[in-house]
Amino acid sequence: MELSSNEDVEAPLAEVFQAISDFGSFERSAIRRGIEVQRLSNEANPQVGMAWDVRADFRGKPRDLQLKLSAYEPSTLIALDGESNSLSGTSQIELLALSPRRTRLSVKVKIKAKTLSGRLLLQSLKLARSKVNKRFKHRVAEFASLTEDRVSHSA
Repeated sequence: MELSSNEDVEAPLAEVFQAISDFGSFERSAIRRGIEVQRLSNEANPQVGMAWDVRADFRGKPRDLQLKLSAYEPSTLIALDGESNSLSGTSQIELLALSPRRTRLSVKVKIKAKTLSGRLLLQSLKLARSKVNKRFKHRVAEFASLTEDRVSHSA
C-alpha cells in the first residue's frame, strides 16, 4: 500500500530541513503521547544507520517497531525503513525549494505485509482507502503547519 501527499511550507528550505531533522524533538513528542522510544545509537547529528526501537499500542495491542534512517541527504531527503513482526515499510520526506521563502514538503509511505496478519491489516486499510488517504493528507498538512510554526518561532 502506498500513500503520498505534498504540502507547501512558508519557510526557506534550509530551515524546514533543520526542523524536520530534529529527531530528538520527535522522540520527546512521541514519549509525551505514550509511545516508548529507545534510540539505539548515541550520535548527536543525524546520519544513515541511526536506529530506534518503538513500542506503541495499536488496535488494543502493544506493537513493536524498529526504525532505521536509510537515507539522509541534507536539505533534500530523509528516508526511514521500518520493520515489525507483520509489516515492513519505508517512508520518505523530500524537500524542494519553490522560492527563497517557500518549500514543498513531499511525504511518501509504502507498507508491505510480511505475514498473514499483516495482509489482513493491509486489506482492511485498502478497503477504507479513501478514508485512510484523507487522514494521511490531513496529518501531512498538520505536520507541515507545525513545521512552519517551529521555523517561525525559532527565527
